[in-house]
Amino acid sequence: MAAAGAAPLLPVTAAEAAPSARRADFPLLRDGTAVDVFVDAADDPAVIRAAGDLQADVERVGGVRPRLLHTVPPRTELLVLVGTIGASPVIDRLVAQRRLDVSRVEGRWEASVTQVVDRPLPGVGRALVIAGSDRRGTVYGVYDTSERIGVSPWYWWADVPVVRRDTVTLPAGPFVRREPAVRYRGVFINDEQNLTTWSRRTQEPDKNIGPKTYERVFELLLRLKANYLWPAMHPYSDFFNKHRENPELAERYGIVVGSSHPEAMLRNGVHEWQPWAEEHRNPDGTLPVYDYTVNPAVISDYWRARARQNAGYESSWTIGMRGLHDSALETKHATTVPEKVAVMNDIIANQRRILAEEVGAAAEPQIFIPYKEVLELYNAGVEVPDDVTLIWPDDNHGNMRQLPDESERRRPGGNGIYYHLSYWGRPRSYLWLDTTQLSKVWQELRRVHEHRADHMWIFNVGDIKSIETGLSFCLDMAWDVDRWGPGDVEDFLVEWAGRQFGRRYGSEIAAIRTEYYRLAAQRRPEFIDKAVFSTVHHGDEAGRRMTDYEQLLDRVRRLGAKLPEACRDAYFQLVEYPVHGAYLMNLKYYWADRNALAVRQGRGAGTNRFADLAEAAHAEEQAITRRYNTEIAGGKWDGIVNPYPSEIPKAPGRPAVTRIPRQETSGLGVAAEGNETGAGRPLSFSSYTRDRRFVDVFNTGFLPLEWRAEPSAPWIRLSTTGGELTDQVRVWAEIDWPRVPQGTHRPTLAFTGAGRSIEVPLLVVDEGERARRRARGFVEAHGHVSIDAAHFDRAVPRGGARWRTVRGLGRRKAAVEAVPTTAQPITEDLTARSPELRYRVRFTTAGTFPVTVFRLPSLDERGKRRLAVGLDDQPPTVLSGQAIATGNRGDAWARNVEEGVEKLTARVTVSAPGEHVLRVFMVDPGMAVDQIVIETGGPAGGYLAPPESYRRT
Repeated sequence: MAAAGAAPLLPVTAAEAAPSARRADFPLLRDGTAVDVFVDAADDPAVIRAAGDLQADVERVGGVRPRLLHTVPPRTELLVLVGTIGASPVIDRLVAQRRLDVSRVEGRWEASVTQVVDRPLPGVGRALVIAGSDRRGTVYGVYDTSERIGVSPWYWWADVPVVRRDTVTLPAGPFVRREPAVRYRGVFINDEQNLTTWSRRTQEPDKNIGPKTYERVFELLLRLKANYLWPAMHPYSDFFNKHRENPELAERYGIVVGSSHPEAMLRNGVHEWQPWAEEHRNPDGTLPVYDYTVNPAVISDYWRARARQNAGYESSWTIGMRGLHDSALETKHATTVPEKVAVMNDIIANQRRILAEEVGAAAEPQIFIPYKEVLELYNAGVEVPDDVTLIWPDDNHGNMRQLPDESERRRPGGNGIYYHLSYWGRPRSYLWLDTTQLSKVWQELRRVHEHRADHMWIFNVGDIKSIETGLSFCLDMAWDVDRWGPGDVEDFLVEWAGRQFGRRYGSEIAAIRTEYYRLAAQRRPEFIDKAVFSTVHHGDEAGRRMTDYEQLLDRVRRLGAKLPEACRDAYFQLVEYPVHGAYLMNLKYYWADRNALAVRQGRGAGTNRFADLAEAAHAEEQAITRRYNTEIAGGKWDGIVNPYPSEIPKAPGRPAVTRIPRQETSGLGVAAEGNETGAGRPLSFSSYTRDRRFVDVFNTGFLPLEWRAEPSAPWIRLSTTGGELTDQVRVWAEIDWPRVPQGTHRPTLAFTGAGRSIEVPLLVVDEGERARRRARGFVEAHGHVSIDAAHFDRAVPRGGARWRTVRGLGRRKAAVEAVPTTAQPITEDLTARSPELRYRVRFTTAGTFPVTVFRLPSLDERGKRRLAVGLDDQPPTVLSGQAIATGNRGDAWARNVEEGVEKLTARVTVSAPGEHVLRVFMVDPGMAVDQIVIETGGPAGGYLAPPESYRRT
């Protein structure tokens, strides 16, 4: 492998191993003997410790533990040499003798080279040399070797099995890990209630996340090639510096420790301020408040104490200030924005003085995080020194709020981001599952990197568990941001799943995860609620979604049955539980919605049946969570998973249902698709889309009745035509199109039973097979045109900008994005200057109609989020989207993040039926469009866009 990222670090399973190794390959284990590992005792403790992990990893694979040596043996055929350039005399000698080529890594940040060297030292025949440019570079080289022999970074945290082999070899090399795209890469352990519960039950009964747990966290980070941590900070957990072993361990592992946006100067306000205030009371005996305009001296001393205490560790220093426990900045004596800006400038100057005096030149990196209200102050004039890194936050839901402008990109301190894969707060929380679509993450991180925010990426991962896939992807991108393109994000999943379970299963697991993310993009399972998806429109869009989930779960189970027994625990954690849990969370609300609809429709036994099904889905969800916590890996993960941690805002739970008392009656009821009750809206059929439609036939009582259905035309086919009815039955109607006379028809379906007859009208439009074959573009039917934006007829680049397709993005299979994201907005002469998308549309009616563009809700708090639409040569209409994250519930921003799209609506005039061209223009770059709907017959109904219109392909 020439470079990290150039080829996957896939384990070789026993079944996939080559019959014999090449002569140049280096055997780490052969004939029951493991090759010794040498690391100089003078090297960094992080390197020595990682070499010990290589010992353990070889034993995991081969069952034999190599010796860890600190002196070179006088004579040996084979040896593993681990060392850091400039810290290991053995490595430096090889470099000086030009036996080891370090030209691509020396002097770089966290780079390494691994290669086999013949006769490297007197008495040594061959050596596998792992050399790093610095201490973490060497550590990553060691862990690359572990992964190449089949030890996943998730071997402990997700119980990914290690395939045992009698012979373990590595290619001769060289394998070069070049320096990362992002300098500091790490995680924020946040909302850690589940992690604390698990840690106390299984790791440290006397602590709420302590050194034993952090050792596991540090190792995971290094195996994932991360180097940075914001530790747990909530009331549930002990603050990081409470246990002095924690910062000492971080230093020994080589992890840079920082603190989150409300934790200035490595101080945890949740736990540390109150005791400090108690010890530093005001002269009148009152407690000082955490307000710099009131108590600057006490607060300064509070910060200074921690700076002095942690001066000897590699740390990241958060400057600026917010309130205690993630609350807004308190300034009693500064009420206006300019006054608060002045206070913040004084705070930063004071903190910088403290760091210079207590830590000195080692006080780097220093970071400033304009999170929530602090962003407003920053934009109003807060002066952040140029050598401080600006950390730009997202809106807590995966949409970057603001990115550096040209002057900010030139700052020596650089820029970074704080990005959420998990969140507790408004408008809704998502802490349970990994539900952020990877293509969405890719799109945002690419945009971030194009704006040169590449100094630090910190990812909020909640309680770590369930975010395994998303975190792996984010950290892979942080190292090699160019590895994955807009068309191959799923290839990451193929490779990643292959690493965990073997190559043969990678593609299917990747397809499963891609569909899982797509369904979550429609609505995160944590955001589900009553009456979100329609149960009456578009063939029961909620039911169709549940069918997608059922088919996905069936794929999960079929694949799971094929996996080796050793993979089952990991598969449950990484694949099965997320899919099954998301399915059940949606299922119980689907049945609850059907229950509520049944009450409105006056159903009898069916009402209670739906209530039972909702309750059963909730019980099953609880059961699989209990299995995760008490059975998987022998109960190792007790308490780590909880869909409903306490005090979670707006979390879905157990939906309320209604039961009705039994009545010894019966009666016939009907509800046709598109109608909550009755059949006032005809069932619509088109020879282009060739849909099927449903009619729910139900009993208004509890006693069985006989019923039958009869169509008025012989070319109407029904899934069932009658029988005995206790609660309800869904009847599907289809058209036998070859038998239908061309034209428009209005037949009926007659339902009879219990002494009653109900007629359901149909509207059948047949334009003939020839018209269907010759149609160009999207064809209007059922009163709308529904377009997947990625299915454009033509994309026209202009002015150095263009629209590109991003696979796996949005609610369907792909979306389109205007790039480069650093392009200048185009506000004039759009038809000549703006990159354009064109869609052919065949209208059957004329008039002025609303057109709705479903865009992904990206933000820009210093700019605008605009695009334009037009029909044919008509002047395009500019549509403006939400650009600012309000942090509220119930407003436009909240609705957009809950739904995953923003709907922008204009009107277009169709002068005459026939073919027309719908045109979409970029105004601001970085806009991503998912779907487009033109409503020609009134609102289409439903939460999702209607199924895509017919187009001949």
